[in-house]
Amino acid sequence: MSLPFYQKYHEHYDRGYRNKDLQSTMSQYHQEKKSSAIYTHGSTAYSHMSSAHQQASEVYGSSAYRQGSQAYSLGSSAYSLGSEVRSKASSAYDYGYNLGLTDSSLMTEDYSSKLSPQTKRAKKSLVSGEEKENQTKDYVVPIFSGSQVHVNGITDTEEERIKEAAAYVARRNLLATGEGITTTKKSAVSLQEEELFEKKSRKVAIREKAERLALRKTLEETEEFHRKLNEDSLLHAPEFVIKPRSHTVWEKQNVRLHCSVSGWPEPRLTWYKNHVPINVQANPEKYIIESRYGMHSLEINACDFEDTAQYRASAMNVKGELSAYASIVVKRYKGEFDDTRFHSGVSTMPLSFGVTPYGFASKFEIHFDDKFDVSFGREGETMSLGCRVVISPDIKHFQPEVQWLRNGTLVSPSKWVQTQWSGNRATLTFSHLNKEDEGLYTLRVRMGEYYEQYSAYVFVRDADAEIAGAPASPLDVVCLDANKDYVIISWKQPAVDGGSPILGYFIDKCEVGTDIWSQCNDTPVKFARFPVTGLIEGRSYIFRVRAVNKTGISIPSRVSEPVAALDPVDRARFKSQPSAPWTGQIIVTEEEPAEGVVPGPPTDLSVTEATRSYVVLSWKPPGQRGHEGIMYFVEKCVADTENWQRVNTEIPVKSPRFALFDLAEGKSYRFRVRCSNSAGVGEPSEATDVTVVGDKLDIPKAPGRIIPSRNTDTSVVVTWEESKDAKELVGYYIESSIVGSNQWEPCNNNPVKGSRFVCHGLLNGQSYIFRVRAVNAAGLSEYSQDSEPIEVKAAIGGGVSQVVLPELNDKAGGLTDHKGGMHEASLPTFKKAALLDSSDKLNQYTPPSSSDRLDKTESSKVSERVQDKQAPAPALKKEAAKGKPEVKEVSETVQEDHTPSAEPEKVADQGKTTPSPPYDITCLESFHDSMVLGWKQPEKSGGAEITGYYVNYREVIGGVPGKWKEANIKAVSDQAYKISDLKENMVYQFQVAAVNIAGVGTPSKASASFKCEEWTIAVPGPPQNLKYSEVRKTSLVLHWKHPIHSGRTPVTGFFVDIKETKAKDDQWKGINEKPMANTYLKVQNLKEGVSYVFRVRALNQAGVGKPSDIAGPVVAETRPGTKEIVIDVDDNGVISLNFECDQMSKDSKLIWSKDYEPAEDSPRLEVDTKGNKTKATFKDLGIDDLGIYSCDVTDTDGIAASYLIDEEEMKRLLALSQEHKFPTVPLKSELAVEIMEKGEVRFWMQAEKLSGNSKANYIFNDKEIFEGPKYKMHMDRNTGIVEMIMEKLQEEDEGTYTFQIQDGKATNHSTLVLIGDVYKNLQKEAEFQRQEWIRKQGPHFAEYLSWEVTGECNVLLKCKVANIKKETNIIWYKDEREITVDEKHDFKDGICTLLITEFSKKDAGFYEVILKDDRGKDKSRLKLVDEAFRDLMTEVCKTIALSATELKIQSTAEGIRLYSFVNYYLDDLKVNWTHNGTDIRYSDKVKSGVTGEQIWLQINEPTPNDKGKYVMELFDGKTKHERKVDLSGQAYDEAFAEFQRLKQAAIAEKNRARVLGGLPDVVTIQEGKALNLTCNLWGDPSPEISWLKNEKPLASDEHCILKLEAGKTAYFTMTAVQTHDSGKYSLVVKNKYGTETSDFTVSVFLPEEEEAKAASENAKQTKKIK
Repeated sequence: MSLPFYQKYHEHYDRGYRNKDLQSTMSQYHQEKKSSAIYTHGSTAYSHMSSAHQQASEVYGSSAYRQGSQAYSLGSSAYSLGSEVRSKASSAYDYGYNLGLTDSSLMTEDYSSKLSPQTKRAKKSLVSGEEKENQTKDYVVPIFSGSQVHVNGITDTEEERIKEAAAYVARRNLLATGEGITTTKKSAVSLQEEELFEKKSRKVAIREKAERLALRKTLEETEEFHRKLNEDSLLHAPEFVIKPRSHTVWEKQNVRLHCSVSGWPEPRLTWYKNHVPINVQANPEKYIIESRYGMHSLEINACDFEDTAQYRASAMNVKGELSAYASIVVKRYKGEFDDTRFHSGVSTMPLSFGVTPYGFASKFEIHFDDKFDVSFGREGETMSLGCRVVISPDIKHFQPEVQWLRNGTLVSPSKWVQTQWSGNRATLTFSHLNKEDEGLYTLRVRMGEYYEQYSAYVFVRDADAEIAGAPASPLDVVCLDANKDYVIISWKQPAVDGGSPILGYFIDKCEVGTDIWSQCNDTPVKFARFPVTGLIEGRSYIFRVRAVNKTGISIPSRVSEPVAALDPVDRARFKSQPSAPWTGQIIVTEEEPAEGVVPGPPTDLSVTEATRSYVVLSWKPPGQRGHEGIMYFVEKCVADTENWQRVNTEIPVKSPRFALFDLAEGKSYRFRVRCSNSAGVGEPSEATDVTVVGDKLDIPKAPGRIIPSRNTDTSVVVTWEESKDAKELVGYYIESSIVGSNQWEPCNNNPVKGSRFVCHGLLNGQSYIFRVRAVNAAGLSEYSQDSEPIEVKAAIGGGVSQVVLPELNDKAGGLTDHKGGMHEASLPTFKKAALLDSSDKLNQYTPPSSSDRLDKTESSKVSERVQDKQAPAPALKKEAAKGKPEVKEVSETVQEDHTPSAEPEKVADQGKTTPSPPYDITCLESFHDSMVLGWKQPEKSGGAEITGYYVNYREVIGGVPGKWKEANIKAVSDQAYKISDLKENMVYQFQVAAVNIAGVGTPSKASASFKCEEWTIAVPGPPQNLKYSEVRKTSLVLHWKHPIHSGRTPVTGFFVDIKETKAKDDQWKGINEKPMANTYLKVQNLKEGVSYVFRVRALNQAGVGKPSDIAGPVVAETRPGTKEIVIDVDDNGVISLNFECDQMSKDSKLIWSKDYEPAEDSPRLEVDTKGNKTKATFKDLGIDDLGIYSCDVTDTDGIAASYLIDEEEMKRLLALSQEHKFPTVPLKSELAVEIMEKGEVRFWMQAEKLSGNSKANYIFNDKEIFEGPKYKMHMDRNTGIVEMIMEKLQEEDEGTYTFQIQDGKATNHSTLVLIGDVYKNLQKEAEFQRQEWIRKQGPHFAEYLSWEVTGECNVLLKCKVANIKKETNIIWYKDEREITVDEKHDFKDGICTLLITEFSKKDAGFYEVILKDDRGKDKSRLKLVDEAFRDLMTEVCKTIALSATELKIQSTAEGIRLYSFVNYYLDDLKVNWTHNGTDIRYSDKVKSGVTGEQIWLQINEPTPNDKGKYVMELFDGKTKHERKVDLSGQAYDEAFAEFQRLKQAAIAEKNRARVLGGLPDVVTIQEGKALNLTCNLWGDPSPEISWLKNEKPLASDEHCILKLEAGKTAYFTMTAVQTHDSGKYSLVVKNKYGTETSDFTVSVFLPEEEEAKAASENAKQTKKIK
C-alpha cells in the first residue's frame, strides 16, 4: 500500500517494505480476468463480495458529505462509492484509511491505485465484524475519503491549493460521468447471505475501465508532482526565516519591523503589542501593516513613549502557530527638539545604546533593596533569604534570569531548598536547615549579557542534643565506590564534641522505600570513612552517621543521596531507565548458566585503604570467567607465614571490593582472592604486599600563626598558616573565646578551606582570642596556639587592613560581596532547654499512650541494685504475643493472713515513729525462677527519712497461703526488688515493710497472688515520686524520678500530661511535643486560680509506658510571702545567689540544687546558711556553671525558688564582676590619629564621661611627655576628649603613643603604634597636607588638568581653579610653547577649558596650564603621549564610532552603495565590512572607502549573490562597534531597480547625439566671400543631422553645400555669400538617445557700406574733439 507523501520523509518507515509493496501491487492491478466481474446496472461503483457499504456523514450542515470508499479488489476488480456527494464546493478535505478519521490539520495524502498484501502493517478496514468473517483475506483495498471541514484562517488561495491534492482530483474525475450510484441491499435467505447484482452492459463496463485508467494516470501524475515538490511546499507549520529585530528610536521617529515566514499552507500573520492584537482600522495613521514579496512589515509612525513595548509577530496555519518577538524602546530627547531631524524612516540622531538579542537595552541598572544580611539558623529550622530586585529600564513581559549560588555552585531546587521569583522579589527558602547548607549565598540577576549579584553568608548552628553533653551531628555524608554488595561511606567530623572527645561514629543504613534503620557497625569508628558490606544487589540505600562520646550519641546527620547496590557498569546502564523508582529497587536478572568454566585468578589486587578498624581490598575480575556470574573468596595470612585463612566462609563476595574487619592492630598481613562459580574455585591471585594494620592517613598538624584583625563592630578577620604536610585536608574549624571566660565557641560548623575566615556575631567592645584546628578523614588536629587578644571594633577606614589581607575573595572562607562574614558562635546546649514554653503546645500533640501496640519484645534490664543476673530471653505467652504483656493475677481464692499488726514503735526522745506500711505491691517482671516487685512508699514516713525496705514472700497452694519467708536480709533502698530462687509456675504472695531511724514499720497487707512464670514487659514502667514546687500564679516546676522498671531498652525520654482537676480523664493534654530527657519541667502559662493535676509517662524504643501517679491537685497561685532568689555582685566582684524564707518550720532546711540535682557538695559553689537566709557563692563563674539554680525549703508545702543562669546572664555577671573589681573609665573611642588642614598631627581619644578630678598622662616610647613647643595637650572634661597636637612629624617621632586616664579609682588607657610603613605613610600624608595648605593660599587648581571627549568628537582639556581674582592670569602651553587663546577666561564658573577640534596625532604632546597672580602661581601638566595618547585616541575613536549613523542604502549608476556618516573620520578608526559573517575584500566589484565624513561600501553590478546582511565594524582600538543593514527582500529589490534605472540613464547620457564643437555663435563675412564651417559630432549610434535656416529646413545645393563624413564631422560651405544669405542657421543632430541643436548667425556686409560707415564714425569723433 502506498503511503501518504508526508510520511515518506520519516526515517522510521520501512522503505524496503514500501518498495516491495509498490512492485507487487503494480503487477497485480492489471489482472482483471482472475475473477468474474459482477456489475451493477447504471452504477459506477463495484462491490467486493458482500461489501456494498454505505456511509453518509454530513459535515457542517448539508453542504458536504463524507465520501465513502474507493475500493479496488483483485478478486472482483470493483470499487464502491458508499455515499453520494451532493456538493463540489467543499473547502477542505480529510484523507485517511478509516472513514471515522477526521484530521483538522488537513494533511493531504498521496494515494495511488496500487494494491498491497495485508502483511505486517494491517490497516483498519471499513467493514463490520460480521463482514470481516466473509471477507477474502487476499488483499485489502485502500480507500479515499474526503469531507468538508471548516477551518478558521483558511483563505481562498489556500482552498485552491488544497483542491489540487490527489483526493480532490480523484473525486472530481470519478464524478465527471454523471452516472448515478445505486446498490442493492443484502437479503437474508438462509444462514448464508446471498448478494444480488444487476449485470452491466459492455458499453458501460468499457467506459468505466477507461475512467479507471484515467484516474490511475491522474494519481500517478499527482504523485510524481509531489515527489518533485520542495519540502517547504508540503504541509508544515510556520517557521520564521527572518525574525523581527528590536529597535531603539527617538520620539517622533518612524520605525518598521520586518519578518519573513515560511509554511504550507501560507501562514496568516498577525501583529500584537504587549499580547494585544494591533487594530489598523482603529489607528490608520499610527500603524501600517504590509505583506509584499514574502516579507511582512509593521510600520509605526511618529513613535511616542507609549510605543515602548514588546511586539509579537504570530504566524498561523492549519499545522500550528509560531511567534517571534521584538522590543521597541522609544527614547526622549533631553535637548531642544528639532523636528527636521526626525524625518520618515531614517534616524539621523546617534543612538545612545544598542539592543541585545533579547530586545533589551544593552545596559541595565540592577539594584538590590531589602537585602538579606548575614543569617544565622539552627539545624531543623526553616529559613528564607529574600531580596527585592529593581531593574531599570523596566521592559514589560520580560523577566530576568534569577540564579542562586552557594559557594559559587548553582543551587538546584530540592526537598531541602526551594527558590521563588515573584516578579520583583527573589526568595530562597530552606525547609529544613542542615549544616551542609552553611556557606556563601549569591543572588545573581541577569538581563541579557549584563548581570549584577549580591552575596551574604548563611551559618547553621547545631541543633540541641537529645542528651546534654552529646556531640553534634556529622555532616556531608557521601557514598563512594558503590558496587554490588559494598559501598564506602564518608563524612565530615562536627565542630562541637559536646565537652568530651568524640569516641567514634556509628553508620546507619536504610533501604529506600522503607523507614527501618539498621546500624552497620557494632563499635564506633574514628576514621571518617567506613566500608559497608552485606548489601543486597539491586536494592537502593540511604545512609546516615551519628557521633558518640562518653556522654551519649548525637542526633543523626542528614541522610545521604540514594545509592544502588550495583556493578558500576550496570548502574550506568540503568541510570537512564530505573526499574522501580518509587522503591529505589532495580531488578537484576542473571544469565542462565551454561556449561561451566572454572574462572581464572583475579588481577591487580591491591590494598586501597587501611585503617586500624578495617582494610579495603580492590581487584579486577579475571579474563577467563565463562558466561555465568562469579563470586570471590578472600584469604589472609600473617606476614612471613603461608597459613592462608579464608575470611568470608559464609557470605560470598560479588563485588571486586572487600573490607576486612577484626584485624589485629599493628600486625602485618598479606591477602589474596579466589574466583568461584558453579564449575569450581579458581586459582588464587597474586598476594598483596605486606600491609601493617593501622591508620595510613595521619591526623594533620595544628595550624600556626593565628592573626586576628579588626573588621567591623561585630566581626574579626582571622588568618593562619596552613597545616604543614597535611594530606586529604577537609578544612579548618575556628573557635573564639572572650578573654578570661575560658569558654570556647565554634565560629563555623562546616569546615572551610583556605587560610582566612571572618568571625561574625561577636560582641562589640569585648576582647577575644581565637584558635584553629585542621580536619581530615583521620580526625581533627590539635588546637593551634591561642591568638593575641583583640578588641572587637571597626578598623580605621571601616574595613580589613590591606597590609594584613591583601585581597578578599568569594570563597567559603572569604568575605561576602556586600555584607559578608562568619556567624556568631554556636551556643552550648543547656538543660534549661527543658523549661518549655507550654502556652501553645497543649493542644498540638498527644504522645502515644502506654496501650500502644508493641512490635518488639526485648530482654528487660532492671537496676543493678535489684537485678543479680540477666535472665534468658523468655518464650512469649499469648498475651505477650499480642504486644500487651500484663501481670497475671491468680484468680484462685486465697486465705488472707489475719495476723494482727504490731503497734508502731515510738522514739520518745526524738519524737519519731516508724513509717506506715507501703502499698500497691506490683509484679514488674517475672522469670521462670525469679520475680521483680515494685511498690509505693508509705504515706507517712514517721517524721524521719525512710532508709530501706524488707520484703517477705509465701507460697500459695490450692488457695491456702504458706508461711512467710524473708526475701532480703539487708534492707533495699529502692522501691523495687528482685526475688530469686523461686519455683516455676508456683503462686506467691508478698508483703513489704519500711524502715527509718525509729525502726521497722508495720508490714503491708499481703499482695495479690502472682504466678512465677516467664514473661516480659517491653515498655517502661511509670515514673516515680512525681511532685511539684515553685508554684506561682502562671507556672510551677514538676520533678520526678526514672521508672523502677525501664523495660527491655533504656528510657529515652518522658511525656508530661496536664488537665484541670475537674476535667474528665479523656481531657489529658500533652505539654511537650517531643520526648524530653530531663526529669524536671517548668510548666508555664497556667491560668491563675485554676486547679491542675499532672502525670508523666516514660518512653523507650518499644513505646510509651503507663502514666505515673497523679501529682496534685495544685492551684496556680503565688502564695503570700513568696520570695525569689536574688543575684548579687559585691564590691569585690564576688557573684552570689541569695534566698530568704519566712515560712520555715522547726525542721526545715534550705537545700540548693543545680538543674534540680543537689549541689551542696559542688566544688564550684560555696553555700553559707544562717537561719532563714542562705547564700550560694560562685568560686569562679564559667561555662560549667550554666544551668538552673533552685533552693528548696524542706518540711514545707513545696516552698522553693529558682534562678536561670544562661550564657547571656553569665556574660552580664562576669562583666559586672570585672567592673566592680577593676573599675575602668569607659571609652567612646580608642586612641586615634588624624591629619589636620595645615599638616598638623592630632592624637585623640574620647571617654564617655569625666569628672572634674580626672587627669591624663601622655606616654611616648614608655616615657612621659609634657606640653611644650612641640606638644600641645588639651583635656575637655565636658566632652571627654583628650588630645595632643604636633606641628610636624620628624624621624625621632616614630614609636608608640599611649594616653592614660585616671578618674578617681577608675583608670583606662589606649595605645597607638606608629612604626615602619604606617609611620612613614602618616609622615608623608602630613607633609603633603602642609604643602597643600601653602599652595592653596594663592590661586590654585582645585581639580588638575584632565581631558574628556565631547559628543562632537572634539577633545576638551579642562581644570577647576579656586581662590582667584580679576588679576589672575591663565596661560596654556603645549610642548613648552604658549598657546594663543582667542578670548580671556572670566573664571566665573571656576572651570578653565581648552577645546581641540578634530583631534589627531599632530595634537599629541605635553600640555601645561599655569595660574598666577601677585600671591603666587600654580601649574598643572597633562601628558598626552605614548600610552596616554593612545588611551585618548581610543576614546576619540569610540566617540566617533558611536556617532556613526545607521547604515543606509543608496543606488548609483555603477551599483549599490551602503554608507554611514560620522562626525569626522580619523585613520586610527579601523573600518571592516562583512557580508553574512564573512569579511569583504577590496576588489573591482566591491570597493570601500571614506569620503569626508561618509564611510561607504560600493557594490558594483550587484547580483542576487550580494543579498544578505552587511555589517560595518568600527574598531576603536579596544571595542568593536557595529552598524548593520539587511540588503535582502524588498530592500534589495528596490535598490536593484533604482540601480537599473540609473544605469540606463547614464548609458543614455553617454550615447546621446550631441555637437562637440566647431560652430561659432556669429559669422560676419563680406559679400562674395566663401564660407566654410566644420563641426564635430558624437552619438552611438551615429546621429542623423539636419540643417535649418531661420527655423526652416535647409537643403544642400550648389550654393550651400551640406556634407557629413563618417557620421562624426559635418561641413557647411557657401561658395559666394550674398546678402540674402544672412540669417540664423541651426544644426540639428539626433539619434535614439536624444536630440541636440547648435545655432549660429551669419551676417553678410557690402564693402561700400563699410567705408561709409567708417567715414561716418570718423566725422563723429572729429566733432567731439572740437
